[in-house]
Amino acid sequence: MRRHMRTFIVVFMLAFGATSNPAVYGSDFKEKIDPFARPMIEDQIAVGFVIGIVKDGQSQVIAYGETIKGSGIAPDGDTVYEIGSITKVFTGILLAYMVRNGTAHLEDPLQKYLPSSVNAPVVDDKSITLEHLATHTSGLPRIPDNFKPVNPLNPYADYTVEHMFTFLNGHKLRRPPGQYEYSNYAMGLLGYVLARRTGTTYERLVVEIICKPLHMEDTCITVNQDLQKRLSPPYNMALKPAENWDIPALAGAGAIRSSVNDMIKFIKANLKRDDKPLTRALHLSHVKRHNMENGLSMGLGWHLGRDGNTLWHNGGTGGYHAWLAISPDRKVGVVVLANTANMRLDEFGEQVTRIALDREVKPLESRKVVKMDPALLKTYAGFYSITPEFGLSVTVENGGLMVQATGQDRFPVFPESQVKFFYKVVDAEITFVPNKGGRVNKIILHQNGRDLEAFRKK
Repeated sequence: MRRHMRTFIVVFMLAFGATSNPAVYGSDFKEKIDPFARPMIEDQIAVGFVIGIVKDGQSQVIAYGETIKGSGIAPDGDTVYEIGSITKVFTGILLAYMVRNGTAHLEDPLQKYLPSSVNAPVVDDKSITLEHLATHTSGLPRIPDNFKPVNPLNPYADYTVEHMFTFLNGHKLRRPPGQYEYSNYAMGLLGYVLARRTGTTYERLVVEIICKPLHMEDTCITVNQDLQKRLSPPYNMALKPAENWDIPALAGAGAIRSSVNDMIKFIKANLKRDDKPLTRALHLSHVKRHNMENGLSMGLGWHLGRDGNTLWHNGGTGGYHAWLAISPDRKVGVVVLANTANMRLDEFGEQVTRIALDREVKPLESRKVVKMDPALLKTYAGFYSITPEFGLSVTVENGGLMVQATGQDRFPVFPESQVKFFYKVVDAEITFVPNKGGRVNKIILHQNGRDLEAFRKK
């Protein structure tokens, strides 16, 4: 399951030369990771990324690619990235910390934390609680319907607290709280009300409760001059320059920036077994709170894997992607930070996690590209409609096919047969379906277990 501040898929859009630091104490994972990491750079899936691994108290940092495309400058453990929805893990920990010190309770209704002028929706006399917000079971939508960014490349920048409260006042839940539905809005709202409860800002709350005790000096929302110099610039899936995201009102959903060296400190803290207040809060955030039908479950901000032990979250903004996983029982943690917004990095993060856990890792599939008759490619060109408002534009450029979804960038697709093409930037395929006369009037997009038909428009 993949969850991001901004989900890049081909169909609908809302809104990572190698260098290696030697192992600090022991295991060197680079040789095992190289066969999976190098294709990410060679196939132009990512400009660059940094991996951090913790195992049995030992740590290693491995970096690939560049910080700036074409610069030859490699990233390292101090390079700063946007971590997107991994911020939600921090928000869940803040709630756990406040529960531990009695400032909040999981069963507290959201209404208790809102201004008197704002009313949280209620269904069948069942109120939204803080636990509902932290486990994506509030019933609130992923994105509020008054989310209409002026700048789609920095979509949350102009979404204010006033917008957040206006939506809440007018929203009607479709069902009572209790069912999983991933919500950026809910986690952003949770971060805001926790900060309001303590009379501070979300960023200050994160810094005071989590970052200062762990000496995470690179982890923040507002970057100073030093961090700005180390902030790797963002790139979209097409490896074109993107914009950094500003998330003032819904900061708790995805506003944090960090480095791999800082995230290693964070991982180690989550694996500790002492009795410090923060450690106890970290452990409380790990506790399973809600089970899902697919075998996954939720802690406070964390997703739990089907093994019941591995906790994880991913994150994506307009020009970054991130992966975080910990296995407390195995004393293992993995973080991957990249300055390219490509969901293929989730698959890579899972592979690195399996390597760190000494589990079987399937080799990367080698997909062969076949030669195509240029005249045949031209017959595929056209616009194929999935819905009245959304479709795929297919064009021929430089002897190959390019596909552009409505409102998104244009990406190449590669033939593995005369009618079947695949993307490299995302796990998706397109099949061209000829009629009895040989003309293609329909294509099928295969992605996320779905087969979506698109029909050629005249």
